[in-house]
Amino acid sequence: MRQKKNYAAIDNFRLVAALLIVAIHTAPLDSLSNTADFFVTYCFGRIGVPFFLMVTGFFVLAPYQRKAGKICSIGNPYRLKEFKSSAREGKSNIGKFLRKTTVLYVVSTLLYLPLKIYSDNVSDSVGGWLKEIFFDGTFYHLWYLPAVILGCLLLMALLKICTPMMVSGIVFVLYVAGVFGDSYYFLISKIPFIKTVYEGIFEISSYTRNGIFFAPLFLWMGVVIANGKVRISKEQAGLGFVISLVLMLSEGFLSFHFHWQKHNSMYFLLVPVMFFLFEWLLSIKGREIKLARDMSMYIYILHPLCIVLVRGAAGVLKMTKLFVEQSLIHYLAVVAVSVLLSFAIAAVKRFFLERI
Repeated sequence: MRQKKNYAAIDNFRLVAALLIVAIHTAPLDSLSNTADFFVTYCFGRIGVPFFLMVTGFFVLAPYQRKAGKICSIGNPYRLKEFKSSAREGKSNIGKFLRKTTVLYVVSTLLYLPLKIYSDNVSDSVGGWLKEIFFDGTFYHLWYLPAVILGCLLLMALLKICTPMMVSGIVFVLYVAGVFGDSYYFLISKIPFIKTVYEGIFEISSYTRNGIFFAPLFLWMGVVIANGKVRISKEQAGLGFVISLVLMLSEGFLSFHFHWQKHNSMYFLLVPVMFFLFEWLLSIKGREIKLARDMSMYIYILHPLCIVLVRGAAGVLKMTKLFVEQSLIHYLAVVAVSVLLSFAIAAVKRFFLERI
C-alpha cells in the first residue's frame, strides 16, 4: 500500500474538484466567451466527478475482496502487490460507506424537496420517481449519489463472479457504451438499430452518465491504483496529465463542433487524464487542509441552494446584473457562500465530535 503521507494532495484536491462541480452549474466564463466557458467548464471541469469516484475506489472499494488476494490476481499487467487488508475489514468499510451515502442521499432529497416543489419539477408518475431516485437524481446535482452506490454494488457483484481482468474488460466496455450515448450520441444514433437501443436506455435513465456506464470504470481505476504499484514518476505523471488533457480538450471541442453531443460528461480521453492526475497527486507530498474532506462534500451538496440564495439576495438588493448576469462574479459569489456555509458546518461538526 502507498504511504499515508502521499494522501494530502488527494484530500486537498477534493476542494478543487468540488469547485469545478460548482462551475459546471454556474458557467463562470459564459459572459466572457462561450467557447472559453465550454473548455473550462464542460471539458476541464469534467474531471471533478471522476476524481471523487476514484477516491471512493481507492479508499473504500480497494479493501473489499471476496477472498484474500483475489484483487491482486490481476497480476503483471498492473504490477500489483499483495493487499494486506482482510476481506472482513473490506466488507465492513464498503457497508459503512453505502449506508452513509444512502442516508446522505435521503437527507439531501428532503432538503431540496421544497425547492423541487416550488419550481414545479416534481414527477407525476411512479416510473418518473423511480428514474430519478435510481439514476437521474432527485435534484439535478444529486445524480452522483445513486451513481456511486449503484457503481459500488455492481463492482461488488462482479468481483464475486469474475476475475479482476474480466472486471476491467466489463467496466471498460460499459464506459465505451456510455461515451457513445453521451458525447458521440448524435454520431452513433445515425445507425437505426443502435439508436433504438439507446432510446430504450434513455427511458430508464436520461443519460448514460450514471451508475452503470459511467461510475464503475473510475471506481475500478481507484481500486487498481490502490492495490497496485504503478511505476511512474511524478514528472511522467504530470507530463501525461498535460498531454492527455490537451487531447481531451480537443476531443471535447470536436464532438461539440460537429454536434455529436447529447451531453458532455464522458470523453474517451477522460480516462487517461484521470489516471495521470491521480498518480500525480499521489506523488505530491504536503499537508492536508483541515476540514477539506467534509467541506468538499458540503460544497457539493449545498451549492445549488447557494445559487438560489445568491440570486435571491441579488434580486432584493437590485444587483442582479452584477451578481447574476455577470457569470464570473456570479460563480465567485456562489463559491464564497458555499465555502463559508460549508466551513461553518464542518467546523461545528468537528467541534462536537471532539467533545464526545
